[in-house]
Amino acid sequence: MLAGACCKCPFSLSAFKRSLSVAPRGCGSASPPRSLLPGWRLGERGLQEAARARSAVRPASFYRHSAFFCLSCQESMSDSLRTCYVYLNQTSRSFAAVIQALDGELRHAVCIFYLVLRALDTVEDDMTIPLDKKVPMLNDFHTFLYQDEWCFTESQEKDRQVLNDFPTISLEFRNLAQEYRDVISDICHRMGVGMADFLEKKVGSMKEWDQYCHYVAGLVGIGLSQLFSASQLEDAEVGQDTKLANSMGLFLQKTNIIRDYLEDTQEGRAFWPKEAWSQFAGRLEDLAQPEKLESALSCLNLLITDALRHVPDVITYLSRLRNQSVFNFCAIPQVMAIATLSSCYNNPMVFKGVVKIRKGQAVTLMMEATNMRAVHTIISHHSEEILQKVSLTDPSRDKTLHILALIREKSTLSQSSFPSRTHHLSPMYLSAAMLLAALSWQYLSTTAAQAQGTSDMQGK
Repeated sequence: MLAGACCKCPFSLSAFKRSLSVAPRGCGSASPPRSLLPGWRLGERGLQEAARARSAVRPASFYRHSAFFCLSCQESMSDSLRTCYVYLNQTSRSFAAVIQALDGELRHAVCIFYLVLRALDTVEDDMTIPLDKKVPMLNDFHTFLYQDEWCFTESQEKDRQVLNDFPTISLEFRNLAQEYRDVISDICHRMGVGMADFLEKKVGSMKEWDQYCHYVAGLVGIGLSQLFSASQLEDAEVGQDTKLANSMGLFLQKTNIIRDYLEDTQEGRAFWPKEAWSQFAGRLEDLAQPEKLESALSCLNLLITDALRHVPDVITYLSRLRNQSVFNFCAIPQVMAIATLSSCYNNPMVFKGVVKIRKGQAVTLMMEATNMRAVHTIISHHSEEILQKVSLTDPSRDKTLHILALIREKSTLSQSSFPSRTHHLSPMYLSAAMLLAALSWQYLSTTAAQAQGTSDMQGK
């Protein structure tokens, strides 16, 4: 078997998508037919790059055969749980494969956790909802988990299906074990309150930047860590150390915010903290002007340096993990993040377009990031890349050199202090399983879209 017992197979949803049509429970009349959850977004983009890079080397028949690998897993699911996995695939795309590679019942808990927070995030992103309606929705969203028929059919956001059919998601939430429900409800409550708090204020100080990133991503890291411990796949310490879990989320979110400067400013969003950019420009959008390039790079490097201070916590966190599927789930986004920051550091392209990890590099990171020794190597490599780019005249030079030295020291101590993790399956085998899962999802999503397009044309 590819990844162990039932509910561990990363292909368990693929076959039923091709053979079953699951009707959502819905609530009321259907509404006419964005935003990725921050803590997952970076890893998802990396998986997509990896899938695109490798998709040409396999014939279509390869994916068709792979898609039917674990039919018994699908048949054991309720219709509502199957529908949740359909929504997971629709809203998280390639990263759904990584969630499905998690072991045992943890897989379902993380799937529902993702969909609940996706629904909450969709409410926050929907600019058509007036504030006097949105604020109480965000504050009270956790209570909707225990209301059988609550749904919201007025959203025009891309992922509105998770609000339209929230009764299906909340049903599967209530089917989870109590320890999972407690974690998901608590994080949903705290995140909703935090989102409501930042609706009418911009990120000003560096402290507020940390606070905003905590609400939208740090809490995701804390919740996931508590789910890992609740599943008993990881020690209680993993869920109890909220500082480390928060740093995992903050590192990913800050990387997203730094990289997405141009896209966000062009769409009127401002996530770079004013305390940082006001040192170099009168307005945040001024940093994109060619004559402001030197100041823009100084601001960019300042924020990257701030993000890098979370890396020692990331190293400690990953070193504590014992389950292979959890380790892969956590490590891949983190190594993608440090590779992204290395590409962004002192790079004018941040202010002109989108800085992406090369497709081949994304594949390599996915295949290698399956153990701490490899993670240390990756972190050390990209830290050294950043070190080579630090300018003698950069205002943040001393701070950057200091944090890079701390990362190097932490990595060295971690390798000598923590025992090697035991692998029940080889790292290459597990990496291949996740990569094949990502490729399978991409193939199935493409063929489903083509089939839908053909159906629509025939219906006209």
